[in-house]
Amino acid sequence: MSEEKHSGGRPRDADAAASIKAATLKLVRERGYNKVSIAAIASAAGVARQTLYNRWNTKADLVLEAVFEETGHYADAPLHNPNKSCKLQLEAFLIQVFTHLDESGSPIRSLIAAAQEDPAFREALRERFVKPREVLVIDLLQRAQDQGELSRTRDVKMLSNFIHGAFWYALLNGEPVDARLARAIANEIFVA
Repeated sequence: MSEEKHSGGRPRDADAAASIKAATLKLVRERGYNKVSIAAIASAAGVARQTLYNRWNTKADLVLEAVFEETGHYADAPLHNPNKSCKLQLEAFLIQVFTHLDESGSPIRSLIAAAQEDPAFREALRERFVKPREVLVIDLLQRAQDQGELSRTRDVKMLSNFIHGAFWYALLNGEPVDARLARAIANEIFVA
């Protein structure tokens, strides 16, 4: 079995962690975040509840780690390609995120709903999912202003809110979150 060393603790079984995360994603997809308990996750993963608590402080921590490990860290990829306009970079970034959400059957809708009822979870979701992407988008829009692709009179924070608002609105209403939406958002942001 592969062992993984966590700082400040004993070695952890990486196979158990993978099993726990897989069970977490499966249950959240099937039932929704609010209807999944630590006990149900432990049972589905074939481990003791204490095993989960030894690794994650809360269900929210476990679910977010599982989701973000599966979806990849799109916020880690810089949005800077000198061979592409900022508009095309924004479009490509959104297509990448939207495509993955569609392909993975992401439980993000359930997580958004849970965030409305659980302030601690909302903050964790904001810090780990929303904020990193917001920073990337704002940086890209500021660069677009510096390069003359976007008027300096446009408020980049508000434009970022529009971008994310369009995404969340479509997602919550069951509308397609796809390349067409990504292009439409980029076109509206970079309107002449």
